[in-house]
Amino acid sequence: MSSFTLCVTLLSLLAAGFTTKASKETLTGKAVRDVLHKESLGQHYSTIQTKFNLQCSANTDGKDCVIIAGVEESLAKCSFNVTSKTFIIVHGWTTTGLMESWIDDMVTALRKQEAHANVIVINWLERAHQLYTIAVNNSEIVGKEVALLIDWLQQVTDLPLEKLHLIGYSLGAHVAGFAGKAALNKIGRITGLDPAGPMFEGVEPDKRLSPDDADFVDVLHTFAFGTLGVSIGIEQPIGHIDVYPNGGSFQPGCGLHNVINAIANGNLGNVVYCEHERSVHLFVDSILNQDKQSLMYRCPDTKTFEKGMCLSCRRNRCNKLGYNVNQIRSKRNNKMYLKTRADMPFKVFHYQLKMHLFSTEGTQGTNPKLHVNLYGTEADSKKTSIEMPEQVMANRTNSFLVYLEEDIGDLLKIKLSWEKSTSSWSMWTNLKSLWYGSDLGGQKDLTELEIRKIRVKSGEMQKKYTFCASNSSTTKFSPGNELTFIKCMDGWPVKNKISLYSRLLQ
Repeated sequence: MSSFTLCVTLLSLLAAGFTTKASKETLTGKAVRDVLHKESLGQHYSTIQTKFNLQCSANTDGKDCVIIAGVEESLAKCSFNVTSKTFIIVHGWTTTGLMESWIDDMVTALRKQEAHANVIVINWLERAHQLYTIAVNNSEIVGKEVALLIDWLQQVTDLPLEKLHLIGYSLGAHVAGFAGKAALNKIGRITGLDPAGPMFEGVEPDKRLSPDDADFVDVLHTFAFGTLGVSIGIEQPIGHIDVYPNGGSFQPGCGLHNVINAIANGNLGNVVYCEHERSVHLFVDSILNQDKQSLMYRCPDTKTFEKGMCLSCRRNRCNKLGYNVNQIRSKRNNKMYLKTRADMPFKVFHYQLKMHLFSTEGTQGTNPKLHVNLYGTEADSKKTSIEMPEQVMANRTNSFLVYLEEDIGDLLKIKLSWEKSTSSWSMWTNLKSLWYGSDLGGQKDLTELEIRKIRVKSGEMQKKYTFCASNSSTTKFSPGNELTFIKCMDGWPVKNKISLYSRLLQ
């Protein structure tokens, strides 16, 4: 339709007192814009290169069915369900030109959770299988084509946008963001799975995924701080909630020994792939293993979380990871942290251990190699290393994070052991210092400490305990020895009225 013909048509409609089906009212300014937009959409449908594949359902024979924007018959052919949730999955940059296996895993998980949902996989392989810089430039074009699909679906089916959820991986996360920006109305949710970092880190929000792109935007960062200085995912927070599992890097099963083996075998790319794609598997896990739901905790930075100081659930400080996240929106970024296992189910149990380390050797930093065994009503943990993000200080209260892969129930007893230092341990300490960029190592360690009490907070149970030395006359601690602590009270001791008042406010 030419511009002249379109203008004549609109004038005729206005003159005739054109009415809508719903209200039978005279055509308003908004209705005029809608008609104009409809005509504009019609001119663009034929130029769309992106493919929209609706995945198989009980009513379709093939593996997937192609939805063609502008062709309503394709919706009927593909049995598009206008009353159900709609998921749109967007892949990222590709070096192979092929769909990756994680897409099938995601589709299967979503169909298991929402049997009647529409699951649409965006295929933009031709534009993604380019030099990375070219693929980045193509991402905004693809996002606008996805927006055309969304606008058309809403136009012909009254698609409820609050039930629309875009899930984008890597470069696909920014495609989803561009789709949200270009859509006529705000869509319900975008999940960014380790959004790509190169060419997006530090740019303006209109050039990447941002909280403005949907009513709720949640982001998982699993490769934001890369192996050997190479990172693929974006580091900065770009959603309403930004999650940094295991600090946003060094995912279990993708660690240092894997890097060394990969370098030896010439397969470093597999390690990069492992950490980057972990975001996908964490999200799939949150759908398939909801009885083992991982909790994440709001914290200002990784080091504070590694000290176990952020395990509170007060005032929305904790949340569910992934699919069932509590959709909290605030003007400030919510950075969330958690530890995970190396495999599904990824859930672990977080504990904060606080202990005052007395020493007659003066106040100084030390690097004791400590292990802990936790004994509970349901099970006993294996010996677990206490990771230290920085040197512990003598004659001060120190806080540590310990996490277990098993649920041991209510805590009953703690056994703390101090392993003797060895030359290999010293080498590992120095290597770890280099790896994490911390100030571990390089100073003379203390040879004796005294520990009288251990205060423990369970993140998953939101309980506090105080454990006292089982033998009050034996609280001295040295390398090669161990101490046992038994529960002496629930909660933490209150020293004065001010702290009692603060506790009551909690």
